[in-house]
Amino acid sequence: MGNSLFANCCRQVTDLLFQPRGSDSPDERSPLLPKPPTSCAVCPEMPEAAQCAGLYPDIIPSEAVTGDLQKGTEYIRDPSESKDEEGTVTVCDQRGLRPGVGTATPPQWAEASPGVSVLPADLGAGLLDHAQSLQACQSCLKLEDSGSAHRSCRREEHVAAAEGGDAGPGAHPGQSHSEGRAAVALRSDTAVLGLESLLEHRGPAPSRGSPGTASSALPASVGKTPRAQSAVVLPVPPGKVSPKAWDTSAGFVVTEPTACPGGRSGCDPDSQGQVLPSNQQQQKKKRKKKKLPVPEHPSGVALMNGSGLHDSLKGEKDARQNGHEEAEPGEDGNDQEVIVIQDTGFTVKICAPGIEPFSLQVSPQEMVQEIHQVLMDREDTCHRTCFSLQLDGNVLDNFAELKTIEGLQEGSLLKVVEEPYTVREARIHVRHIRDLLKSLDPSDAFNGVDCNSLSFLSVFTEGDLGDSGKRKKKGTEMEQIDCTPPEHILPGSKERPLCALQPQNRDWKPLQCLKVLTMSGWNPPPGNRKMHGDLMYLYVITVEDRHVSITASTRGFYLNQSTAYNFNPKPANPSFLSHSLVELLNQISPTFKKNFSALQKKRVQRHPFERIATPFQVYSWTAPQAEHAMDCVRAEDAYTSRLGYEEHIPGQTRDWNEELQTTRELPRKNLPERLLRERAIFKVHSDFTAAATRGAMAVIDGNVMAINPSEETKMQMFIWNNIFFSLGFDVRDHYKDFGGDVAAYVAPTNDLNGVRTYNAVDVEGLYTLGTVVVDYRGYRVTAQSIIPGILEREQEQSVIYGSIDFGKTVVSHPKYLELLEKTSRPLKIQKHKVLNDKNEEVELCSSVECKGIIGNDGRHYILDLLRTFPPDLNFLPVEGEEMPEECKKMGFPKQHRHKLCCLRQELVDAFVEHRYLLFMKLAALQLMQQKANKQESSGALENGASAENGATNSERAEPEDGKIDDNVTGLDQVKELAETIASDDGTVDPKSREVIRNACKAVGSISDTSFDIRFNPDIFSPGVRFPESSKEEVQDQKQLLKDAAAFLLSCQIPGLVKDCLDHTVLPMDGATLAEAMHQRGINMRYLGKVINFISKTPSRAQLDHIFKIGISELITRSAKHIFKTYLQGVELSGLSAAISHFLNCFLSSFPNPIAHLPADELVSKKKNKKRKNRNLGNADNTAWASMTPQELWKNICSEAKNYFDFSLECENADQAAEVYNLQKITLLREISLKTGVQILLKEYNFDNRHKPTFTEEDILNIFPVVKHVNPKASDAFHFFQSGQAKVQQGFLKEGCELINEALNLFNNVYGAMHVEICACLRLLARLNYIMGDYSEALSNQQKAVLMSERVLGIEHPNTIQEYMHLALYCFANSQLSTALNLLYRARYLMLLVFGEDHPEMALLDNNIGLVLHGVMEYDLSLRFLENALAISSKYHGSKSLKVALSHHLVARVYESKAEFRSALQHEKEGYTIYKNQLGEHHEKTKESSEYLKYLTQQAVALQRTMNEIYKNGSNANIMPLKFTAPSMASVLEQLNIINGILFIPLSQKDLENLKAEVQRRQQLQESMKSGEQLEAEDKAVEEKEAEPSMPSVAIPLTQSSA
Repeated sequence: MGNSLFANCCRQVTDLLFQPRGSDSPDERSPLLPKPPTSCAVCPEMPEAAQCAGLYPDIIPSEAVTGDLQKGTEYIRDPSESKDEEGTVTVCDQRGLRPGVGTATPPQWAEASPGVSVLPADLGAGLLDHAQSLQACQSCLKLEDSGSAHRSCRREEHVAAAEGGDAGPGAHPGQSHSEGRAAVALRSDTAVLGLESLLEHRGPAPSRGSPGTASSALPASVGKTPRAQSAVVLPVPPGKVSPKAWDTSAGFVVTEPTACPGGRSGCDPDSQGQVLPSNQQQQKKKRKKKKLPVPEHPSGVALMNGSGLHDSLKGEKDARQNGHEEAEPGEDGNDQEVIVIQDTGFTVKICAPGIEPFSLQVSPQEMVQEIHQVLMDREDTCHRTCFSLQLDGNVLDNFAELKTIEGLQEGSLLKVVEEPYTVREARIHVRHIRDLLKSLDPSDAFNGVDCNSLSFLSVFTEGDLGDSGKRKKKGTEMEQIDCTPPEHILPGSKERPLCALQPQNRDWKPLQCLKVLTMSGWNPPPGNRKMHGDLMYLYVITVEDRHVSITASTRGFYLNQSTAYNFNPKPANPSFLSHSLVELLNQISPTFKKNFSALQKKRVQRHPFERIATPFQVYSWTAPQAEHAMDCVRAEDAYTSRLGYEEHIPGQTRDWNEELQTTRELPRKNLPERLLRERAIFKVHSDFTAAATRGAMAVIDGNVMAINPSEETKMQMFIWNNIFFSLGFDVRDHYKDFGGDVAAYVAPTNDLNGVRTYNAVDVEGLYTLGTVVVDYRGYRVTAQSIIPGILEREQEQSVIYGSIDFGKTVVSHPKYLELLEKTSRPLKIQKHKVLNDKNEEVELCSSVECKGIIGNDGRHYILDLLRTFPPDLNFLPVEGEEMPEECKKMGFPKQHRHKLCCLRQELVDAFVEHRYLLFMKLAALQLMQQKANKQESSGALENGASAENGATNSERAEPEDGKIDDNVTGLDQVKELAETIASDDGTVDPKSREVIRNACKAVGSISDTSFDIRFNPDIFSPGVRFPESSKEEVQDQKQLLKDAAAFLLSCQIPGLVKDCLDHTVLPMDGATLAEAMHQRGINMRYLGKVINFISKTPSRAQLDHIFKIGISELITRSAKHIFKTYLQGVELSGLSAAISHFLNCFLSSFPNPIAHLPADELVSKKKNKKRKNRNLGNADNTAWASMTPQELWKNICSEAKNYFDFSLECENADQAAEVYNLQKITLLREISLKTGVQILLKEYNFDNRHKPTFTEEDILNIFPVVKHVNPKASDAFHFFQSGQAKVQQGFLKEGCELINEALNLFNNVYGAMHVEICACLRLLARLNYIMGDYSEALSNQQKAVLMSERVLGIEHPNTIQEYMHLALYCFANSQLSTALNLLYRARYLMLLVFGEDHPEMALLDNNIGLVLHGVMEYDLSLRFLENALAISSKYHGSKSLKVALSHHLVARVYESKAEFRSALQHEKEGYTIYKNQLGEHHEKTKESSEYLKYLTQQAVALQRTMNEIYKNGSNANIMPLKFTAPSMASVLEQLNIINGILFIPLSQKDLENLKAEVQRRQQLQESMKSGEQLEAEDKAVEEKEAEPSMPSVAIPLTQSSA
């Protein structure tokens, strides 16, 4: 096995650590199914321990695969219609699919599998006890109604555990590779079937006609998919297929990819190519492409300017036509039933030494390696790493798929056989044991290593919320709930404790198993001992204080006779020789034995999302004081130059550039290929980011030698681990004309944005460098992958496109022009000519700084993309250029610190879209005028007149908005006209041509036959000259740039403020505000302008929260700028003192904090002189100590004025807090997050005037702040968007299908943890909830919360919202105390992040108040509800419906307390608002008036009783009063209302209307099918107009506010 293993290894590495995985059939048509790469792309037989707790646990999609994929294309039939015609299908209802770890697992089979959650398996520390889960699922066969083609499938429900993390299986030697190049191995069962059709009309995809492409292949022939998956498909006679079936990519109904039992011919992969009958292929060719409602722009629209947004009108129409017809049952009789028989995998018995044999369910597609992973994760076998599996005495090859092994069948017995160790295996074993010992220890998360991060949800839910009924339902008996919140959470409380942010988790007091486990000082073994089989020595101190030395030998571990100071390698007596270290330690330490097994029990009970690694490192800004314990592995990692696991790979360090580029070259013709490719790209990017971050820190900490060590420190460059590092300083006056060091500091982020953009456009043949920008200790480091050969050549020779001196010498190259031309449309870059130093014209299709270099690998690289986007003229004053009025009014242009300010891509897109609408309106107006003139004079319109219109309309178009919008037909005509003109056939009459030409001219389009706006990024670039010939073009471009700058000020900023007023945008902290600005294309340098705009807005009070966030962002950003230069003057030994001093000056009320310089005896005088050069700052190393609070705040104010153009009115922290009503704790959080500082978790007293707030002991760490590219999962994202669109239209079931599908694809690309998966889970949970499946909602939302905590941070605004949703679903599941705990947590986090005065706090308090009302805590409830009422009145205006609802909620609580007078008062307020806003006859107004009557009766009754008592004393005859405790149902109903979830009941009549509507659409579609193109167009338009009158669909819809 050795040789083949080595060969495998090498192939592994050469294939870029990505495995080819061929399909058995040479037939190219069976699309490869992805198989996710495992945790680390590393050497194949590496056991799990060795992998750095993989990023990519394998996710097993299940049900979603089947149905959803098709449902992606064929919307769901009504289950009531599914007839059991052929007797082949049993249908059972299925409520919402249940996603397991981010994927869909089978519908409710909880009874079969008590408490099993489905998990990814290669999760480093290991997950749940797989055997249990597998046994539980083993027998679970589930019949399900997928809603479209019915089929009975005996679904093999195989829990992910068995998936193991095949650590990068190389293809099995016998496999033929259908791909010459490395395909990245992914695993998923997402049989990417029907999807294909859904996504195929995307621009770059091949046409679906040609039978040769994989897309037209029979999708079900999924060669070697990782789960049993070949299918027997009965083709449907083409004549009789319902229209739906044609939506799938081949000509028959697509079914679940499944495995067929026995040796049926239909299943063998070679014969699969023939399943598609030939006549269908021809049919397919002829078939007209039918558009599906996927948010993608049709490729042929000439008006399009690349962004696809302008197509909304047309897209909407399409979606409308397609929206309903697919919900129709279709012609049942015609569909020939498709029967799918699925093999359920099989069970093998595993016999491991020392434990009872147990069964394990496996699938024929699995690798032997995956069984290894399962065993290394099971509680009872987790301590073994070095073993082989044997069947009848034959060792199984790790990379063989189970189905290729002879004699392996149901019930086979696999023996676990202990193998001899090698040094590598011994180290892996020790590392694995260490990981098991540390599996519950959060220190890695606090220290920000190995992609660990924190999660506190389980503290508040007391463990897992559990899918099954294993946890007793809490909260049914009222008494046991303690509802009192901690004092600091109550409304009005001023204290903001910090310690509660990270509550101590009980599991973290880890059970101590050993005091010390470390490498012995006697390593490595001397030669004579090597020849006795000694591999290495360990030193252990047990809890009982026994000191022992252990030898790791080829046969296992035993005690030797060495001590700390005497070397005696002879075995001790007894030596306790054991194959595993755990077995040895069990024998010598009883405590170890007890605690280790307890620890493993706990480990397998944790929710998998608590321990899966995140794709990118998340750092925590606070951490408790941790004991620093000995850790052999950490020590070893620190002192070897470990770059991940690279030392185990032949060839050592990774060639990052090769990996990044090869993944881009992977094929992407169809969905499976795209998934493979995107997954590979994402995986390499996250690995590269991690490596680059470590390298950058090593560079700044001085641990890397420069490649030019003789130069001064600022100019040094570094290479480490095949990554090139440079510092953000202006070396050799490169940026002299642009602002020197300041420009050199921003250039890397601009460059990164350029890389991001070009990567997103993704043109084949054009390559960018891997780029990561790291800010650490005040320095900016750019990390880039290295172009092959660039280090051997001078830059002058290698640059064949662009300029290396900002436009003095410029060269061009035809191949680069051709490649960049492809990007010019989506990036809106205009091809243009510039002059070089010899006055020759040179043609470019990018800015001049963009350089093209052909590497030694023959690839065309572009780099220095810092001017990809056009310059921002508001911050670039140019001599002799007049800016538009809007800009001058706001004080622009303004001199900025550097000349690299450019507009954001979002702004360019928004501007172009804005212009497009203008273009459409202008053209429509002119056409209408032409029509009118024709009718009047039946003559023609003179050209002169229409030219005039062109000029005047650009001014007129704005106010006429309303009029034009009614005239949809006009716009449609324009669209048709423009398309025809662009396609350039001579049919268009010159008048219409003129119309389009005028409109083009008016909006500044570069073409006069179609709308096309592009920017020239070189305009106003110092040093760039344009030829005379393009003078006019340059003028137009200048005008366009001025218009864009004005557009930002006149449209985007007011738009942002308006959205904030409507509460469509609800930022809670600096980061979310920045995101909101960026989404609208507003750069952060406009922050001052945004705040000024807010303060001048009439409804300023309603924007109070935005104003506050803006000010604190302004202050902390200014402070960050100062902190950056401050830190550069600090040497390492003074770091914590310097940071604590800065924070004292920034936040403490103590008037004169004194910095503690490092103790004198440590600062030797001689040493200092020598090391002067090494320190990157040239300042005196102690200059920082003289800073005072007054000076710092003065600098902050002047920075705010200079950079943001905003005048702060405060001279110190206390004034700032008072004037702007800011919280110091919030400022501390913001500055810590921005600078990477980590502080000690304790209560800080900011207001003590007698001693400073921070001491140097409070500064625990400083982390890097990392910016990198985020590769996207495009297909998944389209599904997600279509799903959202469906839900908004009210098609919940279809929406749910699409979102489930998106979830599978996201998991496929990103692994289990990602922000986008979090959004997917949240939406799914909401849909489950609306569709009445509360437990499903709870399970999905729990995952969303865990993921948000892990990926975004424990107090990120998103996390706060996730907590609120989870509380609602807990309440619906009658877990009342948990719901309250979660709401209290959310309120605490919000107080910390922002404070109390935020519109979202009103929602939160309403939630808390309602739940408290439900548990009869009336007084507490009132405190929260009245606070909510006050906040709502402030932010929504006292007349808004939200306030009316708030009044009603308060009234209900008063009623429960029998305080009817107060209740009446509040309900009257509410009634008045309803009456004024909705009118007397609205049901809300009626309800309110009914309630008022009821309250009045109650009040009267109460008064009578009281009078009776006064009159008659104790013998009064008292009427029993009705005091109602609220029912849970009524509380839940109110909770739904305030959280924006409405259920709309439908009457019978509505239903009939709806049916008629659906049938009409069906007919409409038929007519379109038969090719009556024009009629269809008209009908579509009619339909569009008829749309509003259609009854609102009876499906619960969600809205953001009640």
